[in-house]
Amino acid sequence: MFNRYRDYVPLWTHDTPAKRPRNLWYWAIVISSVALNTVLLCNLFRASGQQVCPQTEPCRDQSCPEPVSDTPLDNYQRLDVQPLVDGDSVNHLLTSENAVVTTLYTDAYALAVVTLGHSLNQVNSTARRIVLYLPEQVSPRALCIATSSGFDALPVARIDPPEGVNERFLDQYTKLRLWTLDQHGIKSVVYLDADTLVLGNFDELFSLPYTFAAVPDIFLDHRGFILSFNAGVLFLRPSTSVFEDMLTKVGTAEYPRHMAEQAFLNLYYAANAVRLPYVYNANLAIKSKKVIVWEDIWTQTRIVHYTLVKPFLDDADWSLAVEIERMDDVVNSKIGNQWGGLFDPELEAWARAWRDTRRTYEDAWATCKGLAHSNSTYVIGPI
Repeated sequence: MFNRYRDYVPLWTHDTPAKRPRNLWYWAIVISSVALNTVLLCNLFRASGQQVCPQTEPCRDQSCPEPVSDTPLDNYQRLDVQPLVDGDSVNHLLTSENAVVTTLYTDAYALAVVTLGHSLNQVNSTARRIVLYLPEQVSPRALCIATSSGFDALPVARIDPPEGVNERFLDQYTKLRLWTLDQHGIKSVVYLDADTLVLGNFDELFSLPYTFAAVPDIFLDHRGFILSFNAGVLFLRPSTSVFEDMLTKVGTAEYPRHMAEQAFLNLYYAANAVRLPYVYNANLAIKSKKVIVWEDIWTQTRIVHYTLVKPFLDDADWSLAVEIERMDDVVNSKIGNQWGGLFDPELEAWARAWRDTRRTYEDAWATCKGLAHSNSTYVIGPI
C-alpha cells in the first residue's frame, strides 16, 4: 500500500525545495523604504552643511552656489527701474471726503500723535485729519497737545476685546470704528498708527478703487516676508454696515486672538485685501531682516513705522507719558544704544521731526498746561 509520507517522491530535481517567490507588495515596501530613508538622510546632511547628495545640476567649479530662496525679497536684487507711482493716474481729489486717521488710547502717545500731525503738514497732505480717542483714558491736556498740529478730535467708545488678546493690544479692537467714519462724510481713509512718521505725500492712495489695502508684514524669525499684512497702515472705504458685520464675527471667527485686530482683519479680508508697496509702511523689521531691501525703499518711503523701537516712549515704563521737557533725552538715549545702532538714522529722523514740532507748537501748548493731566495706567503698543 502506498504511504503518502514514506513513498513520497518530490517532482523537482534540486536537493532542497525552492523558496516561494516574494509578493510584489513586499518589494514595493522595501524600495519605498530605501527611497524615503535616502531623502531623510540627504536633508539631514544638507542641514548640517555637508554636500553628500547628488546635485540637480553639477557644480562647474569646486564651490556650490547657495540655494535660491522661495521669495524674491529674501533673494532681493536691484532690477526695477519704473517709478513707483504714475503721476498722471492720480485724479483730482475732493479732499473733504478723504481723511488721514490715527488713534489715541492713552496719554503716552500724545507727543507721537502731534509729531505725526506735523509730519503730515510738512508733506502738504490734502486730506482731513482725525484722531479717534477714548475720553475715559485720555486726559484733556494730552488731547490738547495731540491735536495742536491739525488733527480733529473724535471721541469713540472702546470696543472690548474677546478672550485671549495680548495685554498690549487690549484697546486695539477700537480701531474697527474706522469703518463708521462714513457717518461723518468720509469716503476714503488712510489709517496710521501713532508710532508712524510721514516722510512723503501719499495722496495717491485716496484714488484707489478698492475697499481695503495694506502692506505685507515682516517677521524676524524663519517666516520672514509673509503674505499677511501689518495693520499699522491701512487704506479703507468706511461702511457702517461692514462695521456692524465685523462686530458679529470678531468673537466667533477662528484666528490667533493674541494678535488682536490685525489677525481678525487678515482673516476678514483674506483673499480680497490689496497689498501695497512697502514704502507705505516701512516697518523697521524690514531693515533688520534685509538691509538691501530697506536701502532701496528708503528713498521713496512715504511712511516709516517704528515697530521695533519706540522713540517717544520711556523703555522703563511704556504706559507712562513722557513729559515734553524730557522727550529729547528719551529719544537721544536710544540712538546708538539699541539694536547695535541699526536704527539710528530712523531714530534721528524722528528726533528731527520732534524738535521741529516742538519749535512750531510750543507756544500753543502753553494753553494745554492748565488742563487736567493724568498719567495713563494702560499699556498699549501699536504694531
